[in-house]
Amino acid sequence: MKMIGPKLPTILRGHLEKVLRGEEGISPDQLLAQDESLGVQGASFITLTQAGQLRGCIGTVQAHRSLARDLLDNAVAAATRDPRFSALRAEQLADVRIEVSLLTPPEPFPYRDGLDLLKRLQPGVHGVILRKGQRRATFLPQVWQQLPDAKTFLTHLCLKAGLMEGCWQEGVDILVYTVEKFLEEKSF
Repeated sequence: MKMIGPKLPTILRGHLEKVLRGEEGISPDQLLAQDESLGVQGASFITLTQAGQLRGCIGTVQAHRSLARDLLDNAVAAATRDPRFSALRAEQLADVRIEVSLLTPPEPFPYRDGLDLLKRLQPGVHGVILRKGQRRATFLPQVWQQLPDAKTFLTHLCLKAGLMEGCWQEGVDILVYTVEKFLEEKSF
């Protein structure tokens, strides 16, 4: 991944330019021709920002398709299907910065109690999935930049999952993952 990884935001920009104009984008096979390792199952998140503010973020936490397909589909979804934002128009893409996060498989994160959880989480390193019953939510490790305190981070994650803000103290399932991220070098 070291070879093509830094190029992924630029490649996905080209894909989005085509798709947002109503054309056929890059195919997974075209992406695989650049890096065969993208043929393995993988999980990714695509984050779009505009003037430093979130403009779309969609991804998968559990690998279920080729990384090439995951990247291409998540790029389009982040631009057009994030329910928090209106669909991005082709002429807006020039003002958007693309960040690609490649996720490691989530692993259970056993903990004794809320205090143990707070102590053991690694800000800026761990992406966190919080689950309770049918509810779940995740924050990428990058979210620690906005919520650097573990208690605040977990509180917001509970709220994102539609649970009470202190749910993390009540025996929820926690899984963690790390990411390899690639951010467009273009300055915005």
